[in-house]
Amino acid sequence: MLTEIKGLNEECGVFGIFGHDKAAEMTYYGLHALQHRGQEGAGIVTSNGEALHLHKGIGLINEVFSEGQIKNLPGRSAIGHVRYTTQGGGGYENVQPLVFRSQTSSLALCHNGNLVNAFALKSNLEAQGSILQTTSDTEVVAHLIKRSGHLPLEEAIKQALGMIKGAYAFIILTEDQMFVALDPRGLRPLSLGRLGDSYVVASETCAFDLIGAKYEREVRPGELLVIDESGLRSTTFSSPMKRTLCSMEYVYFSRPDSNVNGLNVHASRKVMGKQLAKEAPVEADIVTGVPDSSISAAIGYSEKSGIPYEIGLVKNRYVGRTFIQPSQELREQGVKMKLSPVRGIVEGKRVVMIDDSIVRGTTSRRIVNLLKEAGATEVHVRIASPPIVNPCYYGIDTSTKGELIAANYSIEEMREEIGADSLAFLSVEGLESSIVKEDTLEQGICHACFTGKYPTEIYPESINPAYKE
Repeated sequence: MLTEIKGLNEECGVFGIFGHDKAAEMTYYGLHALQHRGQEGAGIVTSNGEALHLHKGIGLINEVFSEGQIKNLPGRSAIGHVRYTTQGGGGYENVQPLVFRSQTSSLALCHNGNLVNAFALKSNLEAQGSILQTTSDTEVVAHLIKRSGHLPLEEAIKQALGMIKGAYAFIILTEDQMFVALDPRGLRPLSLGRLGDSYVVASETCAFDLIGAKYEREVRPGELLVIDESGLRSTTFSSPMKRTLCSMEYVYFSRPDSNVNGLNVHASRKVMGKQLAKEAPVEADIVTGVPDSSISAAIGYSEKSGIPYEIGLVKNRYVGRTFIQPSQELREQGVKMKLSPVRGIVEGKRVVMIDDSIVRGTTSRRIVNLLKEAGATEVHVRIASPPIVNPCYYGIDTSTKGELIAANYSIEEMREEIGADSLAFLSVEGLESSIVKEDTLEQGICHACFTGKYPTEIYPESINPAYKE
């Protein structure tokens, strides 16, 4: 059994804009749209063509930035980041973007993902005299870039990207250029858009919608975009590979109004719900979804099964997402504060409760209890994804098997643990058919957390020693 990891993985949101008179303001709003991807820290770096200007802090985007601070970030290009941390990985120094200054030029980086060989790279860098100021994977890339100082910056970035392994979406800003890179397998989402004459990149297209930008296309796996005053140029740093986009983007992380790899998230979740109704039918009176990420799947389940959909649970909008709280104690308390059952709807009813996933079991157990305390006669739990039985090394907070309930209990034992009358999961095949529409290089998902089939090599000796058996 794996021991509990302390502070390695993260799931974040990145945003960048080049060539806009209100770059800082647009980045602020873009990060607002991505706030669901990280609630513990935020930062913005701008460039006015001569210098980089940074402001970052701990907290939500509107807690970190005031109107005056936005006005103090001059320039026509900017990058921004929202993040959450696992336990032990917080601190101001790890909040991104990270800025690195030298006598000749400076660069700022922000990153969504996780590098599976970061520990080995850090050891090599330290052996060669590098002094690391953070525990973030992002700093490793900056050191690798600067180590190739004799090369033009674009070539130095390509060389650095060729040395790292894992999942990553990078945005790099200098005084006069922006570089955008996606890992060769495309594990993380990253889209390109236009706002007038400006170029915009973001983890999710919902950020484009908020600022009025037009979606252009996905950033391709292994692609490096170079953006400057002359326009945008596309190059590559890796040979084409079949895409394995993180399936949890569709299951949980992305907003329903976002399009991920050309597919609307809400529509995908509805298809998952319909497929779940086909695979795991049950006699019941109402279907309800756990707000917010399960609502779409619940609607799909209802449409396919013919069981009426009802709002059986109400979310307190002033409480953050429990899955991305950094400790078990906060997760437990968060669930208690977060949801309330609608007694007038569920009382005396057989309820099908649709949820997107079961990770630790904390949330499911509490919600089943809430529904039964409100008078539900039966609660049948249906999960719109397969059981998560393997750790994720690519940037999601499911870092060890020891904290995954499905890795340690059978389906029947899990049912007893959460107190449900029945429990069923969507199959891996059902999930994949709901998302992947064509057998092409551009289509494909990572389902390693469900199957153990990792799309990249995993380096046990290179990962933080807290992953030991």
